[in-house]
Amino acid sequence: MKNRTKLPNVYLAFILVLMYIPILLVILYSFNESKISSVWGGFSLKWYEELFRDKALLEAMVNSIVLATVSSLSAAVIGTLGAVGMARAKLRSNGIIEYISTLPIMMPEIILGIIFLLFFSLIGLPFGMTTLIIAHTSFCIPYVFILVKARLAGMDKSLVEAARDLGASEMRAFLDVTFPLILPAIASGILLSFAMSLDDVVISVFVTGVNTNTLPIKIYTQLKTGVTPKINALCTLMFVITLILGLLSVRLSKVQNKPVKSEKEESL
Repeated sequence: MKNRTKLPNVYLAFILVLMYIPILLVILYSFNESKISSVWGGFSLKWYEELFRDKALLEAMVNSIVLATVSSLSAAVIGTLGAVGMARAKLRSNGIIEYISTLPIMMPEIILGIIFLLFFSLIGLPFGMTTLIIAHTSFCIPYVFILVKARLAGMDKSLVEAARDLGASEMRAFLDVTFPLILPAIASGILLSFAMSLDDVVISVFVTGVNTNTLPIKIYTQLKTGVTPKINALCTLMFVITLILGLLSVRLSKVQNKPVKSEKEESL
C-alpha cells in the first residue's frame, strides 16, 4: 500500500487555525455581555438589540444593500452583453479584449480607488451614491463576464443552429435557447458581485461622499475607537450574509457546469 501523505491534513489544520478560529471568536464574542470584547461576561443578545437601534448603522446598511443591488444588476447586464458579444465576434483582438475586461480583478483595489478618484474629479462628478454605483459596477463586471463566457464556451452550438433552422430569429433563438442556458451563470455572477460590493471598503473610501456612508466604511471608522461587541455582532451578520451568498453562488456554479447536450447526443 502506498503511504498516504499528511500534507492535506496539515494544510487543512493550518487553514482552520489561521482563518476560521478568528471568525469563530468574533461570532462568540458578539454574544458577550461585557462591554470589553476581550473579557467574557456571559451570554447575551443585547448587542444585537443595540445594533438594530443604531440609526446611523441602519442607514449605512440600507445604503450598502441598495449599492450592492444596483451595482450587481448593472454589472450583470453589461457583463452578459459583453460575454455574448465576445462569444459571437471572431476578432483577432478577442484575447486582448478579454484580458482588458478581467483587468480590474487583477489590479490592487487601492489602485482602482485612486483611478476612480482622479476620474470623477476630472469630469467634475460629485462624490456620493452615483460615484459609488459607477465604481462598484466597474469592478463587478469581470465576475459576471468570466462566468457567462465560461458557460457560453461549454454550450452546444448546435442547439442555437437548430432553432435558427426551424425559423427562429436571432433574438428569439437567444431568448429561447441561449438565455435559459446561461441564466445560472448570470445568477451566480449577480450573487458574487453582490457579495463583493457589499464587503468592499477600499474603493468605497476613495469615491464616497461626505454624507454617504456604507456599512464597511462605518465599521472601519468605528474600529478607530476600539473593537466593541456591537462591532462583533455587525461583523457576524455580514459574515452570515456573505456565507449564504457564497453557498448559493457555488450551488449555481455546479448547475451551470453540467454539460449541455443536444437532442442528438441524448438519443444515442
